[in-house]
Amino acid sequence: MSDGDASRPATVVVNLAGGALVPQVQEALGDAEVVVSIDDERARDAEILLVLSRDRETMEPSSVPGVRWLHAFATGVDSYPLDVIGDRLFTCSRGANAVAIAEFVLATMLAFVKRLPETWLTEAPEHWGAAQLDVLAGRTLGLLGVGAIGTEVAKRAAAFDMRVVAYRRRSVAHEMSQIELLPTLEDVLGVSDHVVIAAPATPETHHIINDKTLAEVKPGVHLVNIARGSLVDQDALLAALDDGRVACASLDTVDPEPLPAGHPFYAHPSVRLSAHVSWSAPDNLAPTLALFAENVRRYRTGEPLHGIVDVAAGY
Repeated sequence: MSDGDASRPATVVVNLAGGALVPQVQEALGDAEVVVSIDDERARDAEILLVLSRDRETMEPSSVPGVRWLHAFATGVDSYPLDVIGDRLFTCSRGANAVAIAEFVLATMLAFVKRLPETWLTEAPEHWGAAQLDVLAGRTLGLLGVGAIGTEVAKRAAAFDMRVVAYRRRSVAHEMSQIELLPTLEDVLGVSDHVVIAAPATPETHHIINDKTLAEVKPGVHLVNIARGSLVDQDALLAALDDGRVACASLDTVDPEPLPAGHPFYAHPSVRLSAHVSWSAPDNLAPTLALFAENVRRYRTGEPLHGIVDVAAGY
């Protein structure tokens, strides 16, 4: 951690030479000195590395010997070489896009219960004023993970008068009283009409949705994945979609990305696939840059940083 001298300008190395984001980073940081290349001699004395590239070499201690704190511009850190972090501080942009992603999740849930876009007309229907639509009110939302994204989803679901249940690795009560923590994943899956996957990708969560757990779902469930594709065994999900256990899967993230041409998800009538865009919003970089700028301020004054990554746990 910094020595607390807020008057001393910070030097930030960006490990992506010529990156288009650099001017925006400089603007967000104000008086900080932004060095665009680790080969710049000024980088030898920098304490902060803004990680825009997941390149191992540029994150190695030998490349940036003065760096005491690395900050990942992304939210998830599963694709970073965590073994090079060592005893240095590592943070990420956790929560920066949580609101946009939560709105996307609610949109998928509403699209499912209101049967959109198939409800829209392109020609005269056989019957006018007839439909079989559902509601969110009174239904149960199950959350796998209640970090920043899960919390924002829960806020919006509660506003729709949904019951919100959740499973998290730590059985610590959530600050949001509307979230009921259930003891097992199977307990959550068994009562949920909508299941939202918002957990980090770690070895422990790999294929957390699989043959066994899909056998426990409430029949006709709507599954939403805005986390990482690796959390879902996609072959098992296809089987559950085909036999009706899962009525619909709204997948903003899959494995691999992009899916190869001809993959069954593209044509499956019960899959709604999007290209990992749930984070998108006007000026979506602003909250990410603001979070980093606030952390730089905190670093310079010796305050605790936001988004600290537990390197051993992988998130």
